[in-house]
Amino acid sequence: MSPKTLTRMDLSEAVFQEVGLSRNESAQLVESVLAHMSDALVEGETVKISSFGTFGVRDKSARVGRNPKTGEEVPIHPRRVLTFRPSHLMKDRVAAGNKS
Repeated sequence: MSPKTLTRMDLSEAVFQEVGLSRNESAQLVESVLAHMSDALVEGETVKISSFGTFGVRDKSARVGRNPKTGEEVPIHPRRVLTFRPSHLMKDRVAAGNKS
């Protein structure tokens, strides 16, 4: 496996190559899709991309944690966390090493 990271630029380049939009239009399209996804998640909506997975936001309540080094109890404040659940197709594809 390579340690490469897929970036926004890589996505817009892929759109440019596959769809044939200009580089600027491709970048704007990628930014627009990501902005729509982010906005929906901020509003508490679920974002489901068929054959890829589901993004969601979960509320975590306050709790008491423990510093593992000192054993000291530390309060953990309530917060919202982003979750991702991959589809079965994505799980299978990753497990197969992207050979499909």
